[in-house]
Amino acid sequence: MTATVLTPPAPRYGIFRPRRLVVALVLLALALAPGDLGEVTRGLIVDAFVQVSGFVAATLILFYGAEKLFRFDIGTSLRNAKGWQVPLAALLGATPGCGGAVVVVAAYSSGNVTFGAVVATLTATMGEAAFLLIATRPDAALVVLPLSFAVGILSGWIVDRLPGSDRPPRNTGSCEFAPLIGRTRAKDLTYAAFALPGLIVGITQLTGADVAAVFGPLLPIVGLGGTAVGLFIWATSRLQAMTNVADSPVTRMAEETSFISVWVIGAYLAYDYIVMFGGFDLAALFNAIGPLLPLMGVLIGLVPGCGPQVLVTTLYVGGLIPFAALMGNAISNDGDALFPAIALDPGAAVRATVYSTVPAVILAYGFHWLAPGFLN
Repeated sequence: MTATVLTPPAPRYGIFRPRRLVVALVLLALALAPGDLGEVTRGLIVDAFVQVSGFVAATLILFYGAEKLFRFDIGTSLRNAKGWQVPLAALLGATPGCGGAVVVVAAYSSGNVTFGAVVATLTATMGEAAFLLIATRPDAALVVLPLSFAVGILSGWIVDRLPGSDRPPRNTGSCEFAPLIGRTRAKDLTYAAFALPGLIVGITQLTGADVAAVFGPLLPIVGLGGTAVGLFIWATSRLQAMTNVADSPVTRMAEETSFISVWVIGAYLAYDYIVMFGGFDLAALFNAIGPLLPLMGVLIGLVPGCGPQVLVTTLYVGGLIPFAALMGNAISNDGDALFPAIALDPGAAVRATVYSTVPAVILAYGFHWLAPGFLN
């Protein structure tokens, strides 16, 4: 007799979730606050959208669109890859942006990949900072990205052989059996309409251009408008973090990018509020601590999200920190993929972060001691 698998009932969309609504209203109040607080908040929200959300949306629509177009499931493909699972997960993680790593986290939550594959993708990813490094220091990118990929594979293979690594994820089946939305909604298309110009602004910014001068009043319209639509999607969604594999690529992109973006905005605000209102000067700190620079790069990499990591890459490009610190940050940096990992399985997210920290410290101090002037 064949067992019947019951999927959760379809949720009632369009009804606000109270806790998420409170968060959205707090962000709105901060953005509308008078004086420096409101001005800084609006600027950070715009930065979060064009520097992160646009790229996340593009990579997710690329992956999910390819699934639909070629009629395959990435999670199932990874599960069937067997011995190639960890290298493929590392390759997805090494792809600039966080979309590939998010896909692997989703596959783990569905029970399609091993925990070692998650460690591999989180170790290999550099997140949105990879775009900045490629645009400004391609010579360093040619070292960092392949090395992160190789370290990711090695780390994943080692972790899969550790005791307890076969522990199932807490939310097995969350992607296949997430509530089915079943249609591409107007708010999904609206979010995509903001994400596309957001991506264009983000790419322009990576070239070093003054986007405020290039795009003028369009910049805050795109950043604030896209964020507002994303907050509405997130505050009315009954999904936890990941979407049903049967939904349209546009819907999946809008739902998952909106979820990630809320965490990114929170990280941007928390970090920059401390920097701007607390007098914390990261560049001055880096200049003062000398031999601890590689360790500082690693520790900043533990902060979820891409904002602090983009800052570390910016400091490297500006000549304020050595390559060793950048390398340590690139390995320990889990990017935006850590946000859905925390939501789906906090214990696994913490363990994956700890595991990626070990090779980060080794490589950072390897370059610090053995090649102190390399690519500086």
